[in-house]
Amino acid sequence: MQRFTISLDEKLANEFDRLIRERGYQNRSEAMRDLLRGRLDALRIQQAQAPFCVASLSYVYNHHERDLAERLTELQHQHHDLVVASTHVHLDHDDCLETAILRGATEDVRRFADAVTAQRGVRHGQLNLVPVEMEGGHHHHAHSHPTT
Repeated sequence: MQRFTISLDEKLANEFDRLIRERGYQNRSEAMRDLLRGRLDALRIQQAQAPFCVASLSYVYNHHERDLAERLTELQHQHHDLVVASTHVHLDHDDCLETAILRGATEDVRRFADAVTAQRGVRHGQLNLVPVEMEGGHHHHAHSHPTT
């Protein structure tokens, strides 16, 4: 573990302490580590330095939209190598929420997410990527380790 000291003006320090309390961190160090991890992951993804990821893709859609449910299911089947699991929740008489858990090459995951969220009738699509390092598994499956 390395230690370093930072100086903050009083206003920023107070806002940081408020964030720590609101999020339930035990101390400033834990909060700072999470902020750094998040920013470094975002940079890796932005700069295409994260070749593999795990991700969640959540979206809301109207199940009355013509053939939409079938199109979404077909997209998941076409990308069965990326889709680890999916959940389907009925929000009301018209709308459904689906979340797909994805794993694979970051660019493939992005393309799949774009194809899903571009479907007519899909609203509120959100992709959350977490960069991972892939290593070949010796148990007939691959292992994914977070990068930070």
